Amino acid sequence: MQSESKVIFERNSVEFVTVAAQYCQFLENMVGIEREEFIDTVLKILPLLYVKALLLPEIELIDEDDSLETCVTEETYNMMNAQLADIMGDRDDYLDVFVEDMKYSDQPITRYISEGLADIYQDIKDFIFVFRQGVNRNMHNSLAICQENFKLYWGQKLVNTLRALHEVKFDTHREDDN
Repeated sequence: MQSESKVIFERNSVEFVTVAAQYCQFLENMVGIEREEFIDTVLKILPLLYVKALLLPEIELIDEDDSLETCVTEETYNMMNAQLADIMGDRDDYLDVFVEDMKYSDQPITRYISEGLADIYQDIKDFIFVFRQGVNRNMHNSLAICQENFKLYWGQKLVNTLRALHEVKFDTHREDDN
């Protein structure tokens, strides 16, 4: 119990939880926000989320057989994805080169900012959901799972999405219409 508490209440863990909760709260309250403001805010939160995930202490599951509750249903995910796609509009898609399938394809692979943000949200929200329940063992395991998912999945998705958002904000590859 002592080592569980030590890791979950360590400064870097608490800061990660704080930024993760801010990310979720922002996405949950984005209705009616303009694209420019949305992008400005997300471009500030995503790098923080990435850095805070990098600073987490190495943590391992206490018991791999423990299953944790999740809160993001397919319906919730689809609703979040649709709201994000609505905000991004015609600037939602981008070409992704950091995809395993790219090795075997002669066609570019299209990804969507909305899907990337929704995927990150799903993992982070499920983590925050367990963390808020306040059961140290579950908090510890949830943090370990979130850290592993960051390394294997949503960390790369975050940087790819961040690159695409940077492109949208600064129009770095748009041709002049003049």
